[in-house]
Amino acid sequence: MTTAIELRALPGIPAIDTGDDLAALLQEAAGRAGILLQDGVLVVCQKVVSKAEGRSVRLAEVEPSEEALRYAAEDEKDPRHVELVLRETRRIVRRGHGVMICETHHGFVCANAGVDLSNAPGEDIAVLLPEDPDASAARLREALLVHTPGPLGVVVSDTFGRPWREGLVDVALGCAGLAPIEDARGRPDWTGRELQVTTSARADQYAAAAGLLMAKDAGLPAVFCSGQTPVGSGRVVDTLRDPEADLFR
Repeated sequence: MTTAIELRALPGIPAIDTGDDLAALLQEAAGRAGILLQDGVLVVCQKVVSKAEGRSVRLAEVEPSEEALRYAAEDEKDPRHVELVLRETRRIVRRGHGVMICETHHGFVCANAGVDLSNAPGEDIAVLLPEDPDASAARLREALLVHTPGPLGVVVSDTFGRPWREGLVDVALGCAGLAPIEDARGRPDWTGRELQVTTSARADQYAAAAGLLMAKDAGLPAVFCSGQTPVGSGRVVDTLRDPEADLFR
């Protein structure tokens, strides 16, 4: 049984731009810090993944729709930002207090469909979520495994709000090289009783742990978590709850 996990941020990663070799930059940062990316999980924040993949949009190039103009006027927001949110949205879950809670085309439910203006490479630039965060994690892992035999898991994380509670927490948007959910059903608990419903959101737990070092003003977009060997495989998108089984839809 694991009794200790170590979290180490990868310092010195430069500002990322479209087309940058993110895997190479992560590997170089790990090398400088004396971190061997092996037998652990590397958590990388969504923002640098999106920037490298060209998921940045200049607001000056966005033409707001009538719907975006109406919502922007009601919420006192930039209509170009609202337009981008609408483009990334499958369904608006709620609107209020100047916030749009949206279901993205991936199936994530989050504020403003993940369209973010903070830590963007310019005042008039918005950063969108990756088109396929699981595929992004898989590509990063494949490139990193050129330099290490593994095992290595990769998690792409982002900061989400939570219903019924204040405060933000980092969650997994995509993963590769580990099962995003650990299914403990059928195992005995410490008293010997068989577990019936226990499934742990392992990828989210790694994301949340790494988030302790990933403050938005820290400039530390990647954290290596060692102490547990990643096992299994799967995609975060497959963990999204079926609407028919969701009591809150």
